[in-house]
Amino acid sequence: MATYIMLSSLTDEGRKTLKERPDRIDAVNREVEAMGARVRHQYAVLGNYDFVNVIEAPSNEIMARISMELGSRGTIKITTLPAMGITPFIDMLQGKIESGN
Repeated sequence: MATYIMLSSLTDEGRKTLKERPDRIDAVNREVEAMGARVRHQYAVLGNYDFVNVIEAPSNEIMARISMELGSRGTIKITTLPAMGITPFIDMLQGKIESGN
C-alpha cells in the first residue's frame, strides 16, 4: 500500500459540524476504510491546516476518490500528497530502487 499525507482545513460549516458532533471524526475514518484505505495516524494541528492524516491506500485512484468524496461535502478543503519513507528515498537516490517509469 502507498502512503499519502492528507492535509485538511475545516470550512465554517465543518467547524460547526465538528463542534456539535466531535465523534464525526471517527465516522469519517470508518468511511475512509470502507473506501479501501486506512488512516494510520491523525493529528489536529495549529496553523494553515486543522488536521494532518497519514493514510495508506492501494492506489492513486482510490486516494483521489477519497479526497473527492470528502471534499465534495463542503466541510473541509483537502490537499493530498503522495509520500515516501526516508529509507526507500535514500535507496532510490543510491540507485538501489529503479524509478517507476
